[in-house]
Amino acid sequence: MTPVILASTSPTRLRVLRAAGLRPEVIPSEVDESSVVRGRPRDLTLALAEAKAAAVAQRVEAGVVIGCDSLLEMASPAELAGLPLGKPASAAQARALWRQMAGQTGILFTGHHVIDVKSGRHASEAGATAIRFGRPTGAEIDAYIASGEPLQMAGAFSLDGLGGWFIDEIRGDYNNVLGISLPLLRRLFAAVGVPLARLWQA
Repeated sequence: MTPVILASTSPTRLRVLRAAGLRPEVIPSEVDESSVVRGRPRDLTLALAEAKAAAVAQRVEAGVVIGCDSLLEMASPAELAGLPLGKPASAAQARALWRQMAGQTGILFTGHHVIDVKSGRHASEAGATAIRFGRPTGAEIDAYIASGEPLQMAGAFSLDGLGGWFIDEIRGDYNNVLGISLPLLRRLFAAVGVPLARLWQA
């Protein structure tokens, strides 16, 4: 059985992997995300995922390292179009973001990077899931911000928590919105020569 190492402290990513038969070791990457610069949100998620996986791969002798990063991109309103929307820096920023996103559709990108430490083989891919936001009332937005949840999430929302009340539709991989796509990971494992079944816990 090949060790699996998750270069992320996200409890949601860990929960998804455990539910899918893996028991990854968690090693935080400690990457300074502000030092990684790319143009479009999709490209930035890939660059961040690679940086995180590479930082952890240098610290272990064997295993398959998984790096991930998620960002939201909105097509409208104009002031948000094309911006990489990560975790909001404050409650005020999260509140303003929700007022702008209400009724709009965005794309949640999650970059994935996998490294097989012994062979040095690596592969990347970004998942993309469309999110159609509902129109919560001002009071609902305030209550959601007060819960603290949006401050921990890319795009200031969760799908499997309180934010799920305000998501009208998704098109694409549900788990990609949670921060890690299982079908995408399976393709990346194959690309680095590691069969999926070798990673499952009995």
